[in-house]
Amino acid sequence: MSNSLLSYVGWTFLPNVRNASLIFAPAGDPKPQPGTPRYLKHRRRIHITVIVVYLLYTIYEADYWVRQNGDFYQDLGLPIDVDEKKIKARFRRLAAIHHPDKAKSPADHSEAEEYFVKLKSAQDTLTNPTKRFAYERFGPDILQWQHVSSIRDYLSVGFQGLIPLYGGSVAFMMLLSMMGYLQSGRYELIDTPQRPQWRYLIFSGLAVLEVYTLTRPYPPPILSKILNPFLRTMTSHPPLLPFQLLVLAHKMTITFFIALSQLSPLFANSTLPNTSSASASDEQRLARLENLTQANEIEAARLLALEMAPFAGDEEGQKNLRGKVKEWLVQNTIRADPEVRDALGRAIQRRRVGAPSGARYRGDG
Repeated sequence: MSNSLLSYVGWTFLPNVRNASLIFAPAGDPKPQPGTPRYLKHRRRIHITVIVVYLLYTIYEADYWVRQNGDFYQDLGLPIDVDEKKIKARFRRLAAIHHPDKAKSPADHSEAEEYFVKLKSAQDTLTNPTKRFAYERFGPDILQWQHVSSIRDYLSVGFQGLIPLYGGSVAFMMLLSMMGYLQSGRYELIDTPQRPQWRYLIFSGLAVLEVYTLTRPYPPPILSKILNPFLRTMTSHPPLLPFQLLVLAHKMTITFFIALSQLSPLFANSTLPNTSSASASDEQRLARLENLTQANEIEAARLLALEMAPFAGDEEGQKNLRGKVKEWLVQNTIRADPEVRDALGRAIQRRRVGAPSGARYRGDG
């Protein structure tokens, strides 16, 4: 339990570690600078990678916890589909080997006695069809239940324990949603203000799986036809019992909720940082260009006023000066234009017989 709490606490700080020193560039390329689109893209990828890796670690940790606790079938060294006769035979063989009377010291006697009680509980539970049904669905907690003798009694007690779990979880999610903590990661296929959230859909799926697993006389197909055959043929992992599947589903749902809550803003806003950065950069350039243009206009007006100072009060002189300046600007612009110069040269060439190719107007020189 302590390890599980530590893994949940780890979600509060570990996935948020986005160390800029992890951002690198290929050899010869400059390292992205903070605030640039490339830097933000690399930082987002590192954040996503950390979250996904930690999610896989928490799943592995949950499975390790389940394997460490084991089950009665593993204690007896028997397959999960063993019959009652083989269970009794196996218990007699193990009891003869590990009986407390064969212990050589008080410490060994205490350890052997504890192990013998564990074997006896496993044998008594698995040889009783009702207890075996309840154990495979609710786990070793059924050994503490009192006043239960039928499958209906076990199911009644088991569901009574699930009602506070699911009711409290739904109430807690609704409270967080009203407080605004679950706004990210909405189910976006239905674009309405009242669209449902994926958390409720996953939570409903978990409840359906649990009810189906607990009430059916046989393990769910996902366990008997997919997971356990895969574990037997591809790994050394022992087969899972229904209650172990539910334990893993509970732990994975919690970590999955946390991981998606941190991943959804990154995927939802994956294009926004680049767009906003580009827009801000363009606006800054336009502002600088506008300021520069205004400064040039002010300087040109100041220079023109300075040149016109000798003609202050002489309107006729100012008019003549403006005309000369305008004529000079037009002629200078026309003569400086390469296309105009070539056109003039071709026109003169047609008028002058025998003129060399590419001749230019004399006024060019």
